[in-house]
Amino acid sequence: MNPDTANPASARVALVTGAAKRLGREIALALADAGWDIAVHFHQSHAEAEETASAIRSRGRRAACFPCDLAHEDQVKALLPDVLRYFGSVRCVVNNASVFDYDGAQDFSFGRLDAHMHTNLGAPILLAQALHAATPDGGQGVVINLLDQKLYNLNPDFLSYTLSKAALQSAIAMLAQALAPKVRVVGVAPGLTLISHMQSREEFASAHGLSPLGESSRPEEVAQAVVFAAQNRAFTGSTMLVDGGQHLIRFDRDFSMMNRNQ
Repeated sequence: MNPDTANPASARVALVTGAAKRLGREIALALADAGWDIAVHFHQSHAEAEETASAIRSRGRRAACFPCDLAHEDQVKALLPDVLRYFGSVRCVVNNASVFDYDGAQDFSFGRLDAHMHTNLGAPILLAQALHAATPDGGQGVVINLLDQKLYNLNPDFLSYTLSKAALQSAIAMLAQALAPKVRVVGVAPGLTLISHMQSREEFASAHGLSPLGESSRPEEVAQAVVFAAQNRAFTGSTMLVDGGQHLIRFDRDFSMMNRNQ
């Protein structure tokens, strides 16, 4: 039984974007295990979102699915109010969903940049804005932005993606100042965590081992960092790197592009 059901205003509710699968699902389940009810955001993966919600309910927490195309401002502005109407309150937003499409200096364009900026930067800022408006005086909410260790170890691959995440990293400090004391704003920067559509299993395993600790981050380790960020009231305006130390090693290419001639 969910102890918060009788008093929604006191419930710990987290909106996790991109929670239908992969790392977003791991984060949603870890938060549920830590006592949070979960708003499962998805874009096109409705069936997977329902599976995530079912897994959360099996843990004794409330869960519901919310569709939204994060590239569209009107839909993003409607997302948190939709969650509020269902749950009665929201205390945490995890900006996990992102666009990750390849470009470089030679094929960069305004269109490629815009596609990344809307979802990876604009949507997280609008959701932070909405959480601040929804947080009562005397309360405290938290926005957790998923970043990338490559911000600390730059290479020229995925130019528009990297620029969008670099802007989001800068926004963390700015929003942490602007939205305090009602909302904390923090970052979690994983290393290579899950295989990409551009890697073979062998390539992933090889790149995952390139770190001082002998392996990079696992999904459950990133999720644990998000849970810590959600629940530590003194943590704001900075970012945790959870990458096995990969940011300490210089790489000339993105992990997805190693051993490729592009």
